Amino acid sequence: MALALRSFDGESKSHFFFMIIGMLGACMLLGESVITPAISVLSAVEGIEIAAPALHQFIIPISLAILLALFLIQKYGTATVGKLFGPITLIWFFSLAILGAINIGQAPEIIAAFNPMYAIRFVIDHPTTAYIVMGAVVLVVTGVEALYLDMGHFGKSPIRYAWLFIVLPSLLINYLGQGALLLSNPEAIKNPFYLMVPDWALWPMVGLATAATVIASQAVISGAYSLVSQAILLGFMPRMNILHTSDSEQGQIYIPIVNWTLLFMVVVTIIEFRESVNLAAAYGISVTSTMLITTILLAVVMFREWKMNIFLVSAITAAFFIVDLAFWTATLIKIKDGGWYPLALGLLCFTCLITWFRGRQILRKRAMDEGIQLGSFIESLLKHPPHRVEGTAVFLTAHVDYLPVSFLHNLKHNHVLHERVFFLKVSIWDVPYINDEDRITMKDLGGNIHVVRAVYGFKETPDMGTIIHLIEKTFGMKFDLMNTSFFLSRDTIIPSAIPGMAIWRERLFCWMYQNAARQSDFFRIPANRLVELGAKVEI
Repeated sequence: MALALRSFDGESKSHFFFMIIGMLGACMLLGESVITPAISVLSAVEGIEIAAPALHQFIIPISLAILLALFLIQKYGTATVGKLFGPITLIWFFSLAILGAINIGQAPEIIAAFNPMYAIRFVIDHPTTAYIVMGAVVLVVTGVEALYLDMGHFGKSPIRYAWLFIVLPSLLINYLGQGALLLSNPEAIKNPFYLMVPDWALWPMVGLATAATVIASQAVISGAYSLVSQAILLGFMPRMNILHTSDSEQGQIYIPIVNWTLLFMVVVTIIEFRESVNLAAAYGISVTSTMLITTILLAVVMFREWKMNIFLVSAITAAFFIVDLAFWTATLIKIKDGGWYPLALGLLCFTCLITWFRGRQILRKRAMDEGIQLGSFIESLLKHPPHRVEGTAVFLTAHVDYLPVSFLHNLKHNHVLHERVFFLKVSIWDVPYINDEDRITMKDLGGNIHVVRAVYGFKETPDMGTIIHLIEKTFGMKFDLMNTSFFLSRDTIIPSAIPGMAIWRERLFCWMYQNAARQSDFFRIPANRLVELGAKVEI
């Protein structure tokens, strides 16, 4: 979304339209982060019913226990156990291929399924049935988007090679094997995957499938952390505490509130739907919605950012869009069968995002309308300066051209000015990373008063210690943290009759604002050097 929006004027209708599209896609992906762990672990544990039918009643408790353990270990990071993910996943896909190949050998005529004429004839002869079947067929590839959640760790080439040479062949062979099994034994339709497995290997396969689904769940959970972190930095979500779980990997983070919210929603999902087959419709709508929105944003990026020929862009987009739209509308048929669930999750998430974005817009505009120009105020202040006291003061500001409220309150109540003053603005740009040499810029206002802008990418986490270090390194200034005070504005937002948003949205915004992580925690400011000043603000 950041790439697509970069080429539009921030105030244009096109920017707003594609921002809404991108937010909807992000919300559907977050909804998928709820459904994927539930359906994945449930479907794996359901193999117990094939191995020991008497254990059917324990499927849900075992699934909940596995997922509870998975979410509980998130705060410790996955660096240690993550070393096992690769080997386990390889064993999983090789096992899929072997099982499929064995069953293909028993009914080799299944190879004819590669002939596209069968699919074309099926669509021509039974168009309505084929359309309905598309809503189920799409499930054979849902989940592949999770391959790209960790692209920042591995790069695009390893992921592409893994898909082309390991994942895709293994899945094709296994699905053909399931088809061969059904040709030989139509009664195996109740659970063709586990009925492919020899009796002696059934329990090991249940264990391997469970391990593989835990790894898949971990991928989408990590993806949810990354997505929320980027949304926070881009201004679409309130601040949350973001913890780094690895000293060497910048992308390995943990967001407590996201973790516990996901756990709660996953537990509710499993208890509500109870069987993986009941979640299939919900999963299909979530994934196909994300696919469709991705295609729309890709078209914008190809044309506006990559400067590709309009006819080539149209041809590529049409090819993907027609397929995605067909799959999406086919899954919409199942709304009453569970498809309503991801739509409800997406709508709830979207309401929060758009309310937060709009609320911040209103506050920003009001601050600019009622604000005092920084440059002119400092110029007049230095003509008749107040008493200067020893030390350094850092005032965080949302606008480099306007005076922060915390500075005015400090001047009003304390009647002093520190011997060295910095107005610090932390900006998030719509690029993933910023080089350290480009991160800090500074403007001297005279009287040992400076305006500093620190720039971060949307995949980075702002850190006050790093900012101070870069100011020292870039401009040769020395900081004594024990003689430095950080001033923040912490306002109390209250709903009002002032035009802006519906009253229920104002109340929602106020609730999110008051429950957002403190700026001092988000920017990692030492608590013993912090001064917070604020006032009541009507929205």
